[in-house]
Amino acid sequence: MQVRKVVLAYSGGLDTSVILAWLRERYGCEVIAYCADIGQKEDLEEIRQKALSTGASKVYIDDRREEFVRDFVFRALKAGAVYEGGYLLGTAIARPLIAKGQMEVAKRERADAVAHGATGKGNDQVRFELTYYAFDPNIKVIAPWREWEFKSRSDLIAYAQKKGIPVPVTPEKPYSCDRNLLHVSYEAGILEDPWREPPEEMFSMTVSPERAPDKPTYVEIEFEDGIPVAVDGQRMSPAELLEHLNRIGGQNGIGRVDIVENRYVGMKSRGVYETPGGTILHIAHRAIESITMDREVMRLKDSLIPRISELIYYGYWFYPEMEVLWELVEATQKGVTGTVRLKLYKGNCIVVGRKAPKGLYHPDFATFEREEVYDQRDASGFIRLNALRMRIRRLMGL
Repeated sequence: MQVRKVVLAYSGGLDTSVILAWLRERYGCEVIAYCADIGQKEDLEEIRQKALSTGASKVYIDDRREEFVRDFVFRALKAGAVYEGGYLLGTAIARPLIAKGQMEVAKRERADAVAHGATGKGNDQVRFELTYYAFDPNIKVIAPWREWEFKSRSDLIAYAQKKGIPVPVTPEKPYSCDRNLLHVSYEAGILEDPWREPPEEMFSMTVSPERAPDKPTYVEIEFEDGIPVAVDGQRMSPAELLEHLNRIGGQNGIGRVDIVENRYVGMKSRGVYETPGGTILHIAHRAIESITMDREVMRLKDSLIPRISELIYYGYWFYPEMEVLWELVEATQKGVTGTVRLKLYKGNCIVVGRKAPKGLYHPDFATFEREEVYDQRDASGFIRLNALRMRIRRLMGL
């Protein structure tokens, strides 16, 4: 493959640092480093200088935090997306945005190729590349993990040391992590043993439930058409709101998940996640839906959650089937407006109140006390009609 100029999705970590040097060595091409700021809490200027010192001709540091939360995190939230019952898709949501920004730079710089640091075993390779081709069907894609001679991250560490590239991973601490405004994910190394409990010192967003405060924290979240807009009466931008809830949730030990999930390529993988603010939002969003959403609309939407979550996990964010599903989700969120009160206590997030200006919960109908709006005798005919098909079967001896 002839490559003149390549845009690399660059994080400054072990893999992409080695890839930057390897691309120049293997292809003799110009390498532009692209780093999307989606709240990874790293020194971005240090990342810029590291990329330049490793050989990048240019570095883009792209602030996408508000877009990430507004257009990706909140969209998945409105869909109720949870993969295999536990994973709130923090990495899967981020990859399409990074790839989108990368392709914008590739177009601006007239690059003929893009590259990423995802391995040939994981999901991220699919997420990156499906997005690349969605924006440019003719783009050249370089996936070093599917090409080079290195077989493990230990090989990468040795190569980095040989080339004088500083890396944050050492042989004594080989697990990897990925952080953004929604979560931190941990995998590989000592975590590859699914029986082994993650070490407490590994976690960075949350305290352990045992060390959380002995007094509960109450928080109120306001929604407008399914979108969280305020916390405790204070309106915030999407990124500010999520960061605020991350801080509160983290202090109370909310949002730790340890699961073995099914990767797209077919193998199982153990992942450990911290998603404090996202966990709070998912529980609150479900609570406001419960008081505002029609029963049959809710059941229809709920039936689509596994499919939407799977498509996000696999990387089909910008594909036609997702566009259709997004439109349906948006339609279900009209009127999902109101406030949810939650109690956070030692890893638990408990709904303790909800209210809505146009909620479908009506005390006059729900009450067990004396009322005038519901005739309980109507239930007799309702029950007999629903039992009719079974009565006929029994009358026929079936």
